[in-house]
Amino acid sequence: MVSSAAQSPSRLESLQCHFTWNLEANKSKLMHLRDELVDIGTDEGNVWLGHIYNLQGFIHYHLGFMEEARDFFSRATETFHQLGDADEAPCLLVNYGNLAWLHHHLGEDTESQAYLSKLDTLMEQSPPPIQDELHPEVCAEKAWTLMTFYKDKKLQAADYFQRAVRMKPDMAPWQTSRLLALVTRFKYENTDQDADMLEEMRMAREQDPDNRYLAAVDLLLRAKRGEQVQDEAHELEEKILMNPVSSYSGIKTLMRVYRELECYDEAVDLAEKALKKHPDVRYLKRCAALCYRWRIIFFREIPLNEDMISRAVSLHEEVFFLYPHSSLKKEIEVADILARSHRDQKRAEQMYQEMMERDLEPADKQMLYNCYAKNIFYDRGESQRSIRYHMKVAEIPHPSFFQQNSINLLKKIRDRGRHRMCREIREFLENLPGSESE
Repeated sequence: MVSSAAQSPSRLESLQCHFTWNLEANKSKLMHLRDELVDIGTDEGNVWLGHIYNLQGFIHYHLGFMEEARDFFSRATETFHQLGDADEAPCLLVNYGNLAWLHHHLGEDTESQAYLSKLDTLMEQSPPPIQDELHPEVCAEKAWTLMTFYKDKKLQAADYFQRAVRMKPDMAPWQTSRLLALVTRFKYENTDQDADMLEEMRMAREQDPDNRYLAAVDLLLRAKRGEQVQDEAHELEEKILMNPVSSYSGIKTLMRVYRELECYDEAVDLAEKALKKHPDVRYLKRCAALCYRWRIIFFREIPLNEDMISRAVSLHEEVFFLYPHSSLKKEIEVADILARSHRDQKRAEQMYQEMMERDLEPADKQMLYNCYAKNIFYDRGESQRSIRYHMKVAEIPHPSFFQQNSINLLKKIRDRGRHRMCREIREFLENLPGSESE
């Protein structure tokens, strides 16, 4: 919708809010983000609650749900008011900017102008601590938003958190989040961390001792370095299970610790314990499905435990209905599980072929082809077809984790020099736009 009134675009564009931060995403990603924000939880005491509502409002606006957007922005206003400073709180800067934009897009320019006036008053009464710098609250919200909205902008998010902390060094959640933005870049990598990062992690845990998510990330980093942290993981497990469960509780990261330690049964046991305590929490069913998939795919038990496969498939089918806009990923995971069983390989192949016939967005197509390439390589030994599908992923012009993963796998095959397709892979990578040839 476009405003009919003569609101000044330049004034709105100068605001610091979600509408001016160039947050771009397709409908599929917006739906996925909406689910992720719900899974963070809205428990009292969540320091990011206002930020969650602001981002939900922005997402719902872009999905075309205007009344829901208005409601979420209003909830954000109420949440920030509860912080204690009412309309003078700098934490309302982003929220008021969002509301000014929303009313403008709805053609409600009187209301939009009212929020612009509130912003002017707020800026006069509470100028930023450093001249020509953003308010620390704005830096922190922009940092959190970037970290949540994009997987590949962790460094930019960390920089904004650092700017916020420089102006308000006593804000432990900002310091913790800065560190998490830095270290979660390595979520999918077995990489060594330098001494400075490890020391920062130690200091952050001292400053924020009750942060279970931070503790779980610390254990994961140390497990990746080869440390035996199993006893500490058991202690943390007890603490996590005593508290409300959400994606910020640390439970999924702790499951990844058990995966890193190759303790797949312990990851499954943790998931089942959590589900027993909270049987209706959809996020836990999602985590449990993931743990069963790890157990089946990576443990490579012979013969396969058919009861475990049935439980894994059942959980994934539940997750289909609980996360309808993330169903493609769950379908892929079910196909992978079925492919482990010789009796179900035809069904798995049929599922993959049906998924490939759909009209998918580039990011979803990359994910599907990447997973299929690995499936036919590991479960059926079809290395040439696998390489062809990794090439399909790489040539789709959309930067993503799956694209980079396929490119890296192709480079490894090329560098080993033993596969009959090495020359073809080399020529393919040399001609691939944006791909480095080393």
